[in-house]
Amino acid sequence: MKKDYNFGYTKVNSKQKTKLVQDVFSSVAPSYDVMNDLMSLGMHRLWKKRFVEIMDIKRNEIILDVGSGSGDIAMEILKEKLTTSLYLLDLNEEMLSEGKKRLKKKQNIKYFIGNAEKLNFNNNFFDKYVISFCLRNITEYQLSLKEAYRVLKPGGKYCCLEFSTPKSSLISSSYKIYKSKILPLLGEIVAKEKNAYKYLSESIDLFPSQEELSHNLEDCGFTRVDTINLFNGIVAIHTGYKV
Repeated sequence: MKKDYNFGYTKVNSKQKTKLVQDVFSSVAPSYDVMNDLMSLGMHRLWKKRFVEIMDIKRNEIILDVGSGSGDIAMEILKEKLTTSLYLLDLNEEMLSEGKKRLKKKQNIKYFIGNAEKLNFNNNFFDKYVISFCLRNITEYQLSLKEAYRVLKPGGKYCCLEFSTPKSSLISSSYKIYKSKILPLLGEIVAKEKNAYKYLSESIDLFPSQEELSHNLEDCGFTRVDTINLFNGIVAIHTGYKV
């Protein structure tokens, strides 16, 4: 029996979901950064800054940035002014191209087109595995957790920044209205892509809670799993370590 997957609220098969998600990102790539600023009122920059602080990057580490997109996490990492090797991976060629444009004068960066469900890297290779606002777009996201564990060195750190579940019922109800009504409207006006941002809203609704994702990380073998809620849990930073 074939398994169904959620593309927003629509049920599709595995291949359909992967293609549909990639079509979304291809369509919004040129306006992606502008939309991020508008949608979050610029707060995504503070979230990403905090995310990189929590990574606790050390000199000479090898870091894999999965779903690297337009390169904003890489730019934030580079502000640390540490000698690191950055591997930027995205399944979407248009998004990766946006990142290359942004980072073209930066050194020690390698770019890869690839799927988080099946990474073409050796076991025990990376010191840090980081993923920002991408996990919910992966068709088999639990496979990506297993792959993260595989490619991390013993003692390596998994770091995920993702939309999550608000803890306050008042904020949750207000946020739901914002996601379902305002986000698609912004997408239609700015990016000319109402449906892409309708999908964004629905994908957030269907993503696992902080507690469920923590359990999934532990099931994959990660230890010292922790969650830090930002903005009452609208976004959350998840971390774990490979033994």
